[in-house]
Amino acid sequence: MKRLNLLLALWLFSTASLADDKPLTVLLDWFVNPDHAQLILAKELGYFKEEGLDVELIEPADPSLPPKMVAAGKADVAISYQPQLHVQVAEGLPLSRFGTLISTPLNSLVVLADGPVKSIADLKGRKVGFSVGGFEDALLKAMLDTESLSLDDIELVNVNFSLSPALITGQVDAVIGAYRNFELNQLDIEGFAGKAYYPEEHGVPLYDELILVTNNESRDAEWIVPFLRAVERATTYLANHSDDAWELFKNTNTDILDNELNQRAWRDTLHRFALRPAALDTRRYEDFARFLQKQGLIDTLPETSTYAYEAR
Repeated sequence: MKRLNLLLALWLFSTASLADDKPLTVLLDWFVNPDHAQLILAKELGYFKEEGLDVELIEPADPSLPPKMVAAGKADVAISYQPQLHVQVAEGLPLSRFGTLISTPLNSLVVLADGPVKSIADLKGRKVGFSVGGFEDALLKAMLDTESLSLDDIELVNVNFSLSPALITGQVDAVIGAYRNFELNQLDIEGFAGKAYYPEEHGVPLYDELILVTNNESRDAEWIVPFLRAVERATTYLANHSDDAWELFKNTNTDILDNELNQRAWRDTLHRFALRPAALDTRRYEDFARFLQKQGLIDTLPETSTYAYEAR
């Protein structure tokens, strides 16, 4: 019997060791781009490894799936968005924010600088393109409200993810959901000057654009704090050595990353990375939850600590 117990103990130890050797899976929100600089650098500079972490960064086949896969226990971390977190928690997904990558909104309403829209009020009677309904509708609704307009005063057109082409070809007069660090540069490269209207300057509370979420069961996992330490070191490196960081980043996949659009986006994203990824602005989350409730996207206001926390 003692021999059997010993064999069982050895088997359990072996199984646990194998589990520990599994890489930490991080699902990106989109294909690799400058928004993911901190994670790419933390891996390339060896910061994750120095924290004892084997991290695997995975591009999603479907951008809507990463938080749902983490909620289902199929991955450890997902890059998500603060607005999406509020909505998905309200839907019952067991998710918690434990870190922030980009601490300002990137979303914006973009028009052609020489086009007919010179102010939010000029949108009355015009076509506005969008990619994803729900939150983008809410953003636009709040922005229109500052000029006593409503969604009934415009025509919404689903342009999928062809925001810049829809604007350039005149399919629409404006697009919502355009990232200020990408679409404005894309337009300029194509020879068109764009103008952005920022939601946080037109009736929408500030929010974190890119955040790190995990399953509620992993809130106290041992890898959380080391993971955030590695990301913070990478952010500091970015701030101190932005040119070297760009060289390192683009060389991870020169065919895809080494182009003018990414280099411009890199420049325009640098000052938006969260210098303290672990830090949580509770008031910001409370304010934004109230905004989403007012827009009808969530019904209740759960305690912020139940879905966002500062790991220590």
